[in-house]
Amino acid sequence: MKLKISCLQMDIAFGDPNKNYQLAERLIEKSLDNRPNVIVLPELWTTGYDLTRLNEIADDYALQTIEFLQKAAKKYQVHFVGGSVANREKNGVKNTLLIINKEGKLVHKYSKLHLFKLMDEHLYLEAGSQKGLFEIENNKFAGSICYDIRFPEWIRAHSAEGAEALFVVAEWPAPRLSHWRALLIARAIENQCYVIACNRSGQDPNNHFAGHSMIIDPWGEVIAEAGNNQEILTAEIEMDLVKEIRSQIPIFTDRKPEYYK
Repeated sequence: MKLKISCLQMDIAFGDPNKNYQLAERLIEKSLDNRPNVIVLPELWTTGYDLTRLNEIADDYALQTIEFLQKAAKKYQVHFVGGSVANREKNGVKNTLLIINKEGKLVHKYSKLHLFKLMDEHLYLEAGSQKGLFEIENNKFAGSICYDIRFPEWIRAHSAEGAEALFVVAEWPAPRLSHWRALLIARAIENQCYVIACNRSGQDPNNHFAGHSMIIDPWGEVIAEAGNNQEILTAEIEMDLVKEIRSQIPIFTDRKPEYYK
């Protein structure tokens, strides 16, 4: 089965949800020229890293963003890996990834497990606790958020349960671009899965972001890679390739998890 993926590498407006919804709408409409099956947005795309104001500008239970994505999904008949948003719940604000299918159904929510202390996330966000597994078109996928990719055991927990592609949404800073590329390629190779990674571009008052959204095949070959600026990155993936590679080098049957303690 083939899926065409478009990653919206946005230059997010710092702390301005209304402006970001408008930008996302324009980029979604522009991406339709490529006829994607799945559209991916970056991390915290409605607010950016305006952490000190998150409690004011966060989306209550992500309802506004869910409605925005549901409307677009049904209108354009595309699936959304809807990036992550500042999601205000009873016990605090979480960094939550949203999966909406083309019928407009909320398929899954995943809140970031690993909070990045270097950017003070732990001071303003509550960590999630659930896995990022979900299904689209009868294929099993996983979602993760930015810093999560530095934890290979967390990604393996998803591929070991059958995930054949990993979607990564991020606001990865430019000074660590080499880490971004190396980690994503490694996660693809060691899990024998596609990696679809949507980063943001541009800068905020404290950070300059790397861009370089990437789509990587299960051999670790980069199919498509964006530059530094705002752009739409599109490529087609062939899901049957995952099964083919996993049968050639059967790492999942050769694992010995009883020793990995």
